[in-house]
Amino acid sequence: MPKSLLWTRTDTAGAEHALVDAGHGLTAHGTQLAADPIPYTCRYQLATDPEWVSVRLEVEVEGAGWRRSVRLERATQRWRVTAAEQGDLDGVLTAGGHAPVGLPGVEDPDRLADALDVDLGGSPLFNTLPLRRLGLPAAPAGTAHRIDVAWVLLPSLTVVPAEQVYTGLGPDRFRYASDSFSAEIDVDPDGFVVRYPGVAERFVPG
Repeated sequence: MPKSLLWTRTDTAGAEHALVDAGHGLTAHGTQLAADPIPYTCRYQLATDPEWVSVRLEVEVEGAGWRRSVRLERATQRWRVTAAEQGDLDGVLTAGGHAPVGLPGVEDPDRLADALDVDLGGSPLFNTLPLRRLGLPAAPAGTAHRIDVAWVLLPSLTVVPAEQVYTGLGPDRFRYASDSFSAEIDVDPDGFVVRYPGVAERFVPG
């Protein structure tokens, strides 16, 4: 049966709800609501292969007067990325005193060639992908993996290659690091995030 996961954002006003099926790899669809840098709604669909290697991600994000979408598909060891936009997100941002974010998608998909995982900005669900793919919950504490991901920024939907480090700290905790940011993240026995300091807390029915 699909699993329902709900997180409250702690870095901004917002939340995320995802329905996930982890029977053979992962399939999931979810919705994010966030207020920063401007209010937006994000909807996504995600699929991996049985070994938890990401194969498809579709994302749509919209706010007042604008909408963007991006689709990432991996086949024959390459990512194909398609993107579209309506309205003027950069105009909305600059009118509100924020910096423009540029175009959705990526100019050269070959820059993503080494990425086996995708990551969606602000979403705790996507940390589960490398965690399960690498078998980190069962690895000895202190085991570290440096990985490349295709990181989808929000709300711009710009796709960039990023390097991240996952370090196991036991069966229910790992350390995530990227550039100068790091956090020790608590997960449940299935590897789904329960507490992501500074980003999100999961609602667990009592």
